[in-house]
Amino acid sequence: MKPTLALQIPLLLLLLVLPGQPQSLKEESTPSSVNCDKKQPAHELVKSVPGSVDEDGLCHCIVHLPNNLIPLNQLEQLQSITQELMDKYDQELSRVANASLTLKLLADSDQRNLRAYRQELDVLESRLSDCEREKCQEASDPPVPPGSCAHAGLQKVSRPLVVQLNWRGFSHKAGVWGRDAAPDLDSSLYWVAPLGSDNRYFDYYRLYKSYDDLVLMKDFVERKMGYGDGSGNTVYENFMYFNYYGTRDIAKVNLSSNTLVLQRTLPSATYNNRFSYAGVPWKDIDFAGDEKGLWVLYATEESKGNLVVSRLNTSTLEVEKTWRTSQYKPAMSGAFMACGVLYALRPLSTRQEEIFYAFDTTTGRERHLSILLDKMLETLHGINYSPLDHKLYVYNDGYLINYDLSFLTLKHKQSKRPA
Repeated sequence: MKPTLALQIPLLLLLLVLPGQPQSLKEESTPSSVNCDKKQPAHELVKSVPGSVDEDGLCHCIVHLPNNLIPLNQLEQLQSITQELMDKYDQELSRVANASLTLKLLADSDQRNLRAYRQELDVLESRLSDCEREKCQEASDPPVPPGSCAHAGLQKVSRPLVVQLNWRGFSHKAGVWGRDAAPDLDSSLYWVAPLGSDNRYFDYYRLYKSYDDLVLMKDFVERKMGYGDGSGNTVYENFMYFNYYGTRDIAKVNLSSNTLVLQRTLPSATYNNRFSYAGVPWKDIDFAGDEKGLWVLYATEESKGNLVVSRLNTSTLEVEKTWRTSQYKPAMSGAFMACGVLYALRPLSTRQEEIFYAFDTTTGRERHLSILLDKMLETLHGINYSPLDHKLYVYNDGYLINYDLSFLTLKHKQSKRPA
């Protein structure tokens, strides 16, 4: 029984009896027990009292309660104090229960955090092991010389390096940039060509004599052109090649004078956003330069939208040779050439691409591969490869980003032939 209830029972009884007033007490008795002298064990104040029995067998007695009983107001005060004590008891009990629950939750949280830390530690240890293995492999493999194709194809791509936002700002998400793709060791020209806010119109570009000038945005030459279409541009031997606006023509501009020196129709090429890349509009005609020359990537109605690769004569812009691939161009997010091999990309998520397909123009053979490429933002608008530093220059939703490419050595290729 709670203390409050135990205390309230005698209080209710005492309230029925006023101190100092005679009270008549009656009690039934059997005929054999006519003596009213009884002891009242229920209350210490009531002891043996004289009395008489009436005809009905009821015992009559008069009890005088003493005047020194607890006054009623003191009882009420005592009841109030008791209630306050019980409230404090309940509060303390509630605090103890809450503390127990908090400790349990903390213990469960610590266990979850410990498991998460262990998982992160396992991941970091795995990455460290991979880095050590890659460093050992790189130490044993000599780097590929600039402009050389003495390797067995693409092996991996580094993490992205963000250089800067394009000089025209966030609203110019589409564009292209890179380094002169000619394998000329004396060339150090860098260029940036953001498209208009409609993600199509190519009207301005900037030239930098060095990478440092580009990073610091100094000593640049800014030019207005006004007749380019899409982000398929590339620079090769100090000439910029691009799709002439609204046509299937390919064009060539001298960067020293900013003059259009040549314009020619690309036979059967589709245009006006007919077979552009996935997520990259107006890129029907895509130029690429590498160690073996100047290339153009496009689709035709005859190929049913599959990617076509043609090698161009840089002097005349005539097609020297053409290869047809089995890959649907609108399913790709972009492509580039390296040592005469086409590498095609496709999106895996908003933060990752996959180089999934390769076509060797030397052998005519195609193969599937899976080389992951992380990206900072969702869309890779312009992709250009440089043979001089083996880098990819990517225009990623307004940001200038580059990647280091690693190639398999020839001894690795020879060791894999028996398998």
